[in-house]
Amino acid sequence: MKTRTIMLAAGLTSLVGASAYAGHVSATPQTPGGVQTTILAKSTLDQLHLSAHERLPGQTTSREDRAHSAKAWRLVLRTHGMTDAYVVDNKFAAGAETGWHSHPGPSIVFVVAGTMTNYSSHSRHCAPHAYPAGSSFVDEGGKDSHLLRNQGTVPAETIAFQMIPAGATRRIDEPVAARCR
Repeated sequence: MKTRTIMLAAGLTSLVGASAYAGHVSATPQTPGGVQTTILAKSTLDQLHLSAHERLPGQTTSREDRAHSAKAWRLVLRTHGMTDAYVVDNKFAAGAETGWHSHPGPSIVFVVAGTMTNYSSHSRHCAPHAYPAGSSFVDEGGKDSHLLRNQGTVPAETIAFQMIPAGATRRIDEPVAARCR
């Protein structure tokens, strides 16, 4: 079981590494809104079905006990059809924002500098959630639209890992959600 977990970890590392290697670097100039976006990597992936779990120290070995244990860790990642994977670097000047937009798939967003505030149409009254450097959050994509803003006085930066249906538009500009006005 441990060998399978190690092989899966190596596979995930290779997947991200292959995405980074196969991608091309493209940058857009800084916009009047103060956001500079650079695609660090892009790769198209075949259908995925990854599953991993790990028994943590002190955890029992019974399958039933593992399934109910708070110490159990499990990852399941499944796609149907081809997927475009992106690694995206966004640099924000103080006060800059992305504008309301959505993505056709999920994004894992890492805040690497400054503090970013996320406004999500799925959040009650689009309440802001601030994320300082060293933290991360997930944008589920799909029907959820959101706006990222650097409300600080210093530059901020995020790195996002995104997975979307192959050939789909990565970012879709959206109007302000009615519940967020």
